Amino acid sequence: MQNEATIWDAIFAREGIVFSHPHEDVLHLADMLLQHGAVRVLDVGCGSGGHVLSLCQRGLTVYGIDSAPTGIALTQQRLPEAGLSAHLSQGNIFEGLPFADTCFDAVLSIQVIHHALLAQIHGLAEEMLRVLKSHGLIFVTVPQLRNQGTHFQQVEPGKYIPLDGREVGLPHH
Repeated sequence: MQNEATIWDAIFAREGIVFSHPHEDVLHLADMLLQHGAVRVLDVGCGSGGHVLSLCQRGLTVYGIDSAPTGIALTQQRLPEAGLSAHLSQGNIFEGLPFADTCFDAVLSIQVIHHALLAQIHGLAEEMLRVLKSHGLIFVTVPQLRNQGTHFQQVEPGKYIPLDGREVGLPHH
C-alpha cells in the first residue's frame, strides 16, 4: 500500500480545497455542542479545513490533525482569510494522537477513519476515546458505498484499494 499522506498530498496539490462544504450535520452538531457547554473540539483528518472553519465560525476552540502537509497548509491559509484561528497538527492519525488524555469535549472524523487496515481503525478509535472527556461526543462518518473507483484490490476482509479513480491506492474499509 502507498503512504496515505503521500496520496492525500497529491490530491490536495492537484485539486486544492477538497470537500469545501461541511458535512450536512456539522453545523447542527456545533450548535448542539455549544448548547451543552462544549468548548474544545478535535477534527481528526481535517484535510483542507472545511469542518475546522465551520466549527470555528460557531465559536468553538478547534484542533485539527491531518497526515497531509498540503491539507494542513491549505487550512492554515484559509483560517486568517476568514478571520479565524485554530490549532493544527500534521501527523499520522493511525500512529496515535499527540494530545493529552481527556482534553476534548468532542472528537469528529468525517469520511476519514476507513482509510486504514482494520487494526489501525481499532487503534484510532481507542485514541479518540482516550483524548475525549467523560461524557464527550464522538461523531464519525464513513462512506456507504464502494464508489471511489471501478476496479479494486482486496487487501483484507472488507478492505479494498481502488486501482483507478480519484482515490487510487488509498485503502477503504
